[in-house]
This record gives sequence, structure tokens and C-alpha cells, in this order.
Amino acid sequence: MTAVLPLFRSLGLVAVLSTSLWSTTGWTQAQTQPHLDVPYVPTPQVVVDNMLKLADVQANDYLIDLGSGDGRIPITAAREFGTRGMGVDLNPVRVRESVENARKANVIDKVEFREQNLFDTKISDATVLTMYLLPRVNLELRPRLLSELRPGTRVVSHDFDMADWQPDQHIKVPDDGSDLYLWIIPAQVDGQWRLRQNGPQGAQEWTLDLKQHFQEISGTATGPNGRTAAITGGRLKGDQITFALGEGQAGQPGGTGLQFSGQVKGDGMQGKVGTGGQAAWTATRN
Repeated sequence: MTAVLPLFRSLGLVAVLSTSLWSTTGWTQAQTQPHLDVPYVPTPQVVVDNMLKLADVQANDYLIDLGSGDGRIPITAAREFGTRGMGVDLNPVRVRESVENARKANVIDKVEFREQNLFDTKISDATVLTMYLLPRVNLELRPRLLSELRPGTRVVSHDFDMADWQPDQHIKVPDDGSDLYLWIIPAQVDGQWRLRQNGPQGAQEWTLDLKQHFQEISGTATGPNGRTAAITGGRLKGDQITFALGEGQAGQPGGTGLQFSGQVKGDGMQGKVGTGGQAAWTATRN
């Protein structure tokens, strides 16, 4: 997969590139090769296996690998789990190599490879997206990931994070030391909502002013008679939402606030109140 290693792991690669540029053949290749945002460094197979495990890849997923190199991530997913997928890379040599590798692995009917700029790639069909890029490229892609991928889509990055967008999970690959980061695309809930809670003592209505920072939620709720409560412990995992009104953490017993859990569906939400789910609630976006 296309990538760059941290400095101490890439000195040998830099030396090789420098030498080839000064040779006659290397200079010709440098003039004819497409400009690459990220140099090619294959991802070790043990890292590939752990990336797919972290993303919990299944047969019904559609995996897109941005900067796919020799195609080993989509090919491994297809071979091991029956997953359909696509890889994109700007280097035609790598694309041809990927197609040949897919044929050898007998998964050519499940994967495709395109000679294409990753910034021009349609990503909205992905349920899993993998990448081994650079911090700068990750940040350039970040707005598209949040706006174009569906809530619940899993994004896995090898070695590089996304600055203040904290991962939902971060692991180190055993016996390799690589960092792997997992993000689950959150639903968009920022704004004002009208919440109706149905309970044994009748219905109550609240106006929620939600502030969203990636998968974290905060804000205030205004209820009957103008009384207000803080929204605490708010979190999104895909389209699943949890939060509390008043003191306490969503999903944690013992708090003094009301605990809400539910599902976001576009401009609506619905779920249960309390750890026992004694009452139902719904909300619509204002």
C-alpha cells in the first residue's frame, strides 16, 4: 500500500531514491512517472491482517483502499472474508501489478483497481476505507470522509492519525510496532432538536441545543417552565447516540441525570430513557 514510513524507518528508501535519480535510467523514469502525493512503501502483511481485524471486515462490506500499491489490502480482504473492494493508485505499474496479484489469488471477480487520484475517487459506497498516507493527506481528506461516508463506516489508517479527530480505537501491531487508528464515521447531529420523552407520568418536551465535535456531543437542554440541564457524556458511534441530561454519564448507572440512548436517522432520533429502557423518546431537528 502507498505510504511513507517514519523518518528512522525510511532512510534506506531515501538513499535508494537519491541514487536512482542520478542514474541515466532513473532520471528518465523520474521524468515520466506521475507525481505521487505519497511514495510507495508496501504495508507488511501482519499489518494488513491487523487493519482488517480492527475494521471487523465482513463478507457484506465494500472496502476502498486509497493508495493501494500492489493491492494487498483489498486482495487479502477478498481472499480471507469474501469482501468486495477497490483500490486506487496513481502509479500504472502498481495498478497492473495489483490486477495480476488478484488473478493469482483467484479474487479478480471481487476486486478492481483503478489508476486514479485518490482525491478524485468516489468514496461514498465504502463501508470500510483503509489508507497508509501522510498526515497532510489525511487532513486534506478528513472533510470528505465526514461528509461523504455514511454513519457507521469504518476508517483505518496505518501509522498516521487525524490531528484533533480522536480515533475510536488505537492499537499497536504486535511484533511490528506500527500504529493503527480506527474511526467510525459519526452521524451529524449539531444543531437544535425538539425531544419528546414519554413516561409513566406523561410526556415531557425538551429543546436540545447540541454541539458536536466529531463523535463527542455537549450542549444544553431547555425543558418545561424554561428549566435547563447540561447535556453530558454525549457520544456518537456511527448512528448510535448516548447522552445524559444533568449529572452523570450516558450509559453509566448511578448518575443523577436522565440517561438517553438511541439511533439517529437523518433529521430524526429515537430511543429509550434509562438503563432499563423504561420510557421511549423521539426527537426531530428544528
